[in-house]
Amino acid sequence: MSTFAEQLKNEIARIARKESRADSKQIKKASAQYRAEIAALKRRIASLESSLARLLKQPVTHKNQVQEETSVALRFRADGFASLRKKLGLTAHEMADLVGVSAQSVYHWEAGKSRPRASQLPAIAAVRKLNKKEAWAKLEG
Repeated sequence: MSTFAEQLKNEIARIARKESRADSKQIKKASAQYRAEIAALKRRIASLESSLARLLKQPVTHKNQVQEETSVALRFRADGFASLRKKLGLTAHEMADLVGVSAQSVYHWEAGKSRPRASQLPAIAAVRKLNKKEAWAKLEG
């Protein structure tokens, strides 16, 4: 038969194992959460570094010049562009010569299939300021 001392020793060991299991569960849970957060931060750092690398490859001076040139926001509407061409009495090919693009681009812009690039908007704005005589003079010259 076991003595009272052995039973007390066994009970203390059982309670100690129970407490240590509860503590280790909390530690394991916190550890898993920390690992997930670290992985998410690593992914975020990698995406930010790739974005930074792409931005560093772009020429900075060109971007600043475009922003300075287009300090006034230029808008484009397909129907407005078509009515401008008709008001000036120009064909799509002649309008394309004025803007510096192909006639197919003018057709696509008017049909709404595509939009002009930001670099082409200043040329379109310049054509907007012309009257019929000035547009024809520019085409002939």
